[in-house]
Amino acid sequence: MVSLTTRDLARIRIQRAKRRRFERLVVRALDGLPDPIQAMLDNVDVVVEDEPTFEQLGPNPTDGDTLFGLYEGVPRTERGSGYSMVLPDKITIFRGPLEREFRSPGEIARQVRITVIHELGHHVGMEEDRLEELGWE
Repeated sequence: MVSLTTRDLARIRIQRAKRRRFERLVVRALDGLPDPIQAMLDNVDVVVEDEPTFEQLGPNPTDGDTLFGLYEGVPRTERGSGYSMVLPDKITIFRGPLEREFRSPGEIARQVRITVIHELGHHVGMEEDRLEELGWE
């Protein structure tokens, strides 16, 4: 049987509060999108994870890039007439890398918004170079 100390319980509560605060930032970023963009969010789930998995990091996980978000799915521009009855696309926002890279609450909120928009750009069919041109890198 594992016994938790008061200090352990306090750490757990703090981590839960930090996660809820971060999740609210993601919800705010989604709620702040213009209506036409929100209308394009059919069949896509947006989730928060603490860290990317090894598989999500891709073939070169030590290439120096930090993964703040990831789009997994079929972009809207590539969906044909046979696109139906499929699982939702998935956008994952990674809390740990964002909180390590950006320290102030304002910086974190700004980068969460940029990351959400960046991944939604992939969902609607934008490539990396176009996202960079728009400033959503």
